[in-house]
Amino acid sequence: MTRQNSAMPTITLGSRRSLLAQTQTRLIGQLLQAAWPDLQLNTQLLDTQGDLNRRDPLPTIGGKGLFTLELENALRQGEIDLAVHSLKDLPIEDSPGLTIVAVPERATPHDMLISRHATRLEDLPEGAIIGTSSLRRAAQILAIRPDMQIKDIRGNVDTRLRKLDDSAEGYTAIILAQAGLNRLGYHLDYARPIPFEVMLPAPGQGALGVQGRADDESIRAYMQSLDHADTRAAVTAERAFLAGLGGGCALPVAALATINDSQVSLQALVAKPDGLRFIKVNGHAPITDAAMLGQSLAQEALAHGARQLLA
Repeated sequence: MTRQNSAMPTITLGSRRSLLAQTQTRLIGQLLQAAWPDLQLNTQLLDTQGDLNRRDPLPTIGGKGLFTLELENALRQGEIDLAVHSLKDLPIEDSPGLTIVAVPERATPHDMLISRHATRLEDLPEGAIIGTSSLRRAAQILAIRPDMQIKDIRGNVDTRLRKLDDSAEGYTAIILAQAGLNRLGYHLDYARPIPFEVMLPAPGQGALGVQGRADDESIRAYMQSLDHADTRAAVTAERAFLAGLGGGCALPVAALATINDSQVSLQALVAKPDGLRFIKVNGHAPITDAAMLGQSLAQEALAHGARQLLA
């Protein structure tokens, strides 16, 4: 962090170049300036491996840090003070020297079915071709509609929507996160949220994670005003479930936690990628035990054979 003078600090935010990433970074900036009107903000744009490789399916290149490594390096080198991520893309372990300094209030974690053919997965035509790069989404689609074909799709939201409408691409429908569509201002009359009973989201979906240097107390002091306690507890439970499985964000794992009366409830699943077998677990605990709940449900899933499904 640099200072123009003692009264007006300047904080540099780091963002990927995609329109969604920049929109989410602006949102964090707006929240910061609402809490600290005198704060001066800069934004630095960086390319990540996930942005530069638009050809290969995400699960084949989806090592930890696919969309985060360059931002984390810039943080460590002092080029930026904060990095804004979609929390579902952020590796479950804190990178050395870094930590999540704020988790703002979550947007809806639903997945969206986008299709001009039907408003429900169940009503799509026989043999429909669904565009998604997510093993989690693919497994849950195939569980209810094994006749469907899953076709990888990459690119930003605009690119994916254009591919849906390009007959040469062959997509019947695509699946995107509702939070991203909402943040970008899309209100498509041919898009519908998929009920959680049909498709559970990725751990952390809909939430943003703001990453900073673990030893930068001045930055952390500013970020406390953005942290939303219920959201942090919910995503802590979800990410603890994923961590307990020993997995990363590319695996067919889903989790959704809700908070009610100081209790956290978690439902989660591990799937075989072809959708032929699922292990589902659920439980609840005091909000202070959110991480413990996620870990215990992961152990329950492993006891029922989750490791074999993820192999």
